[in-house]
Amino acid sequence: MAESKRRKSPLVADKRYPSKGRKPSAKKRVAKPAGKKATARKTITRRSRRKRSTRKRGGGGGFFRRLFRWIWRVIWGLTWRVGAVSALLLALAVGVVYSSLPEVDALMDGRAKGSVTLLDRDGKVFAWRGDQFGGVITADTVSPHLKHAVVATEDKRFYRHFGVSPRGVASAVRINLREGRGPLSGHGGSTISQQTAKLLCLGVVYEPDQWESEAAYEADCRQGSLWRKAKEAIYAIAMEVKYSKDEILTIYLNRAYLGSGARGFEAASQRYFGKSAAEVAPAEAAMLAGLLVAPTRFAPTNNLQRSQDRARLVVGLMEEQGYLSAAQASEARSRPAQLSEAAAARAGGYFADWVMASGPEFFTRNTTEDVVIRTTLDQRLQSSAEDALKYIFEEKVREGSKAQAAIVVMSADGAVRAMVGGRKTRVSGAFNRATQALRQTGSSFKPFVYATALELGYSPLDTVMDEPYCVDIPGSGQWCPKNYTNKFYGRVTLADALMNSLNIPAVKVAEISGLENVRTVASGFGIASDLAQGPALALGASESTLIEMTGAYAGILNGGSAVEPYGLTELKLLGDETPVMVTTTGIGERVINDKAARELTWMMERVVSEGTGGRAKLPGWQVAGKTGTTQAARDAWFIGFTADYVAGVWMGYDDNTPLSGVTGGGLPAEIWRETMLRITDGMTPTPLPMSAPEPPVQTAQPQRQQRRQQGGFAQDINNLLNSIFGN
Repeated sequence: MAESKRRKSPLVADKRYPSKGRKPSAKKRVAKPAGKKATARKTITRRSRRKRSTRKRGGGGGFFRRLFRWIWRVIWGLTWRVGAVSALLLALAVGVVYSSLPEVDALMDGRAKGSVTLLDRDGKVFAWRGDQFGGVITADTVSPHLKHAVVATEDKRFYRHFGVSPRGVASAVRINLREGRGPLSGHGGSTISQQTAKLLCLGVVYEPDQWESEAAYEADCRQGSLWRKAKEAIYAIAMEVKYSKDEILTIYLNRAYLGSGARGFEAASQRYFGKSAAEVAPAEAAMLAGLLVAPTRFAPTNNLQRSQDRARLVVGLMEEQGYLSAAQASEARSRPAQLSEAAAARAGGYFADWVMASGPEFFTRNTTEDVVIRTTLDQRLQSSAEDALKYIFEEKVREGSKAQAAIVVMSADGAVRAMVGGRKTRVSGAFNRATQALRQTGSSFKPFVYATALELGYSPLDTVMDEPYCVDIPGSGQWCPKNYTNKFYGRVTLADALMNSLNIPAVKVAEISGLENVRTVASGFGIASDLAQGPALALGASESTLIEMTGAYAGILNGGSAVEPYGLTELKLLGDETPVMVTTTGIGERVINDKAARELTWMMERVVSEGTGGRAKLPGWQVAGKTGTTQAARDAWFIGFTADYVAGVWMGYDDNTPLSGVTGGGLPAEIWRETMLRITDGMTPTPLPMSAPEPPVQTAQPQRQQRRQQGGFAQDINNLLNSIFGN
C-alpha cells in the first residue's frame, strides 16, 4: 500500500512537455475505447512499414510495372489520337462521297451503249446484240425468291452491316490463305454495297474520249488493289448513309452483268427465261443469282448443265438461311430451270451478225439507244437449213473431217430467210462463210454467160462446137480449156452445154457475147467482187461470196431484175411507234429481159432434171440450178431454186485444201436437197416461171442467110474460129 502510493519518477517523454496540457498516460489511453482515428493510424503505420520493407528488399518488380504502365499510357494515347484522326478523315471522306452521290433513279442504267433486239419475220425475238437492259426493277417489285437468292449467295449479313463486313473480310482472307493464295487473291469478302460501288466505278462515268476503249474503262473499274478496296469501302459506307438498304440492292439488281450481254436481272430473266424478273420461280432465281460469281462461265446459253449445277448450290444456301422450305428446295432441285425457246435455240446467230454488220452503224454497232429490228428471218427455214447440214455431215462425211459448208436461203426479192455460216450453227461473232468468204465460183458462174447470150438474142437451141480450143492470152501464153470429163462432144446446143457443164462451149459463148458484156450482166445481178479480165471468166475464175451468188440467182428467178440481199425490214427505237427505217424489197433495176430469164430458167431446170445437178431433185417440184466445182476441187457449189425460194450451198476447207471426191453435183447438191425437203414439207408445189424455146424452123436458104446476118450463134462461132485459126 505504501509502495503503491509512492510517487513515481517522471518518464523521459514527459520531460519533453510542460506539465500543463500533458497528455494522459499509456494506461489511460488503453482504457479508452478505440476509435476510427486510431484504426486509420494503425493501417497507415502498417503500409509504411510494408513500403519500407519493400525498399529494403530492392523494389525491382515495381520498376517494371511502372515502365509497363508508362509504355501502355504512351501507346494508348497514340492509338486513340490516331484513331480519332482516322475517324475524322474517314468521316470527311465519306462526307465528300456522300455529297457527290446522285439520286437512286440516276444509277439504274449505266450502259455506255444501247442494245439491239432482233425479231424474226413473225415478230418473235430470236437474238440480241449489245448490252441488253430489260428495264428498271426494284427490291420491292422483283420476285422475293430472286431477292433472297442474291442476298443468300452474295452477302447474308447485308441487312446487318454498315457497308463493310469485317467478319466477311476475315473469313475471305482465311479461305484464301487456306487455298494457297494471297490474302487478297480470290475471295474478296466484299459486301453487296461494296460490289455496287465497284459496279458504279466509284462514280466515274465512262467518257469515250478519255479512255482507250470501254474495255479499258471496265478493267480500271475492276482492279483489286488494296487502295482500290479502301476507296470502295468508303464509297460503300457513303451509300449506306445516303440510301436505304433496299435502294442499294435495287441499284445492284439493275447494274450487275449476267452474261450474254444482259445488264441487270430483268434483262437476264427476259433473255434466259422469256419472263420478267418479278415472275421467276425459286429454281430460276437460283440460276440467275448463280451467274454473279462468273457470268460468262455459268451462262446457261453457254453450258446449261453447268448453270443448273451452280443453281443447286444456291438453292442449298437459300434453304440453310431459311428462305426456302425443305419442300421448296427439293422441288427446285428436282425441276431445274430451263431456257426459253428463243434462248435455247439461239437461232440465226450468223444471220443476226450479218444484219448487225450490214445495217446502219449508228443504229447497230455503235448505237447509244435501245433499238428493235424486225428482220426477214424465218425460224422454220433456219432450222431446216441447220438440220440438213448436220444430217449430211453426220451421215455422209467422214468422221474428223475439217471441211466446212455454208447455206443461204432467200426469197426471189432478196429477203434472206435463213443463213448458216459454218458447221457450228449456234454461235455469235464467228467467221461467216456465207458472207465473208471470197471463193472461186467455178461452173456456178456459167448461167451469167448464157444469160448474156440470151439477152443478145441467141436461143438456147443455138449450137456451138465442143472441140479442142486454145486462146492466146497476152502475157500468159496459150490457154487451152478442157471439159471436166476430158472428152469432146462435137456440136451441142447452148442448153445441152449448160446442162452438162461443158467448159469449151462456155468459153466460146463468152467470147462471142463479149467478155465485157458478161461482166456487165454478172455485176448487174449483184456479183460485186472483182471479175476476171480474161476468157477464164466464163469458167468461174473470179471470186465471190455465197450470199452474192445466191442473190444473183434470185435475180434470174424474179424475171431478170437485180437483187440486193437484205435482212432488215423495220428499225425502231425502243418505245417508239414510228419506224426509223423500213425496207420492203431488194429488187433493183432490170438486167436481162423477161423472155431471156424464163428461157435461162428452162435451161437450168434441165441441169437438175437431166444433167449434173440430178442429186438436187425434189419429188413433185420443178427445180432449176447449177453445180460448180473449182480447180483441184477446192470449192464445190450448188445454187438452185424452186418457184418460192432460192438456196445456195458452198462447201470447202478454210485453208483451201482440195476436197476429196466432192463436186458441186455431189454433197453440196445433197445438202441443198435436204434443206429444201424440209422447207417444202407441207407446201403445195408451184411450177417454175420458165419458157421452153421455140424449136428451130426449117427455112429456105435466103432466110437462113438472113438469120446468120442477124446473129446466128453457130455462124458467129465459125466466124470467130476463122478469125483465130484462119481456116
